[in-house]
Amino acid sequence: MSYPEQLRYTKTHEWTSFTAAGDAYVGITDYAQNKLGDLVFVTLPAVGDPVRMGESFADVESVKAVSEVLSPYTGIVAEVNGALMDAPQRINEAPYDSWFIRVTNITEHDEFLSAKEYEDLIAGGE
Repeated sequence: MSYPEQLRYTKTHEWTSFTAAGDAYVGITDYAQNKLGDLVFVTLPAVGDPVRMGESFADVESVKAVSEVLSPYTGIVAEVNGALMDAPQRINEAPYDSWFIRVTNITEHDEFLSAKEYEDLIAGGE
């Protein structure tokens, strides 16, 4: 599994990357998609929906279970990756290219882990 250095990670297995404008993309990590198994369905919010740090903003359904994706931010959904609705398997194939949402108007955010810190978390059994 890979954990790109330029991304930041949460203890609940989301990744995030910041834009020059101060917005942020959010997806799930390689570890998370691997644990979930083959993804068959994704539920995403609508553009303009508020998200709150630590609360669910999406669901991913695999052949194993349905899991919530938690927001590492409080803000507004500025963009949704609608391609995932038609092809959720993209998350399994390329988790770091398969962002779920772009958040803007960020007022608070989770504490993030570096790639090394996230790897240590996984190695320690989460």
